[in-house]
Amino acid sequence: MANIKSSQKKNRQRITHEARNRTQKSAMRTAIKALRTAIESKNADQARKLLPPAVQLVDRLGRRGVIKQRTASRSVSRLTVAVNRIAAK
Repeated sequence: MANIKSSQKKNRQRITHEARNRTQKSAMRTAIKALRTAIESKNADQARKLLPPAVQLVDRLGRRGVIKQRTASRSVSRLTVAVNRIAAK
């Protein structure tokens, strides 16, 4: 355990930030998993409906630094391409 006051405060902040990031990442993974399930079942309507909230979530976490910006961009791109591919069929 930290002995210095500033280290103790930083440790409390770290715990709070880690908990928040964990929750947000979990929500993102859940949204992506639901979207991927719709894509795999070739359900174009449901995939189109689930894409915007998933993209919004991934982009927000990328902007806030929870995940890397380029990783977020790549994920959004791949999900969009996959949805467009099944929607075209």
